[in-house]
Amino acid sequence: MKTEPLHIVLASSSPRRRSIFERLGVACELAEADVDERAIPYKTPRELALKAALAKANHVAEARLNGATAAEGTPRVLVVGVDTIVVLDGIVYGKPTDEADARRMLAELTGRTHTVISGVALVEVGGTTLIDAVETDVVLRSATEDEIAEYVATGEPLDKAGSYALQGEGRRFVAEVKGDYFNVVGLPVSRLLEMMSEFTDTTAWARRAETLTGY
Repeated sequence: MKTEPLHIVLASSSPRRRSIFERLGVACELAEADVDERAIPYKTPRELALKAALAKANHVAEARLNGATAAEGTPRVLVVGVDTIVVLDGIVYGKPTDEADARRMLAELTGRTHTVISGVALVEVGGTTLIDAVETDVVLRSATEDEIAEYVATGEPLDKAGSYALQGEGRRFVAEVKGDYFNVVGLPVSRLLEMMSEFTDTTAWARRAETLTGY
């Protein structure tokens, strides 16, 4: 583990990921990555999550590297890229295109067990890259068309993979989470901190992580 100062950049505009970083006490800069996940070729959903996370981190890291000026004492920069997808029967459910698409997704997911996969990529500008993925199974209870329509009408599902938010009103459909709760929210905290410990001391953040509860 290196001891030099580290500046962390979260390659995401997600308020959920930003909130988790804040709750962990991780100071970071936000930088949205312009990546079209739909254009990424893949053979398995896990590969897609990994590639998308790495593409986001690389996009921001390359911009920092190209614009960097060498200066003594400048902190190292670590870019964190995360991409979360929902998978059922090998089919990837991303963000819905509209309300009708959100209703379709929820009709297919409710009453079933699906898998949430988050790819995580850590890219030190001009240095090491680490990637991994975390999988969590989620059981959704059965729901009527009216229940689904009522939820979709709130607008909450429209920017969520799989068209539901565990940390929001979407929790009404969740019967069980088998694994990392925060992975379903969009940031697999335990694995992320393990990976970050390769770059800096994560002891204080890990202690806070032990006290984190759901929303």
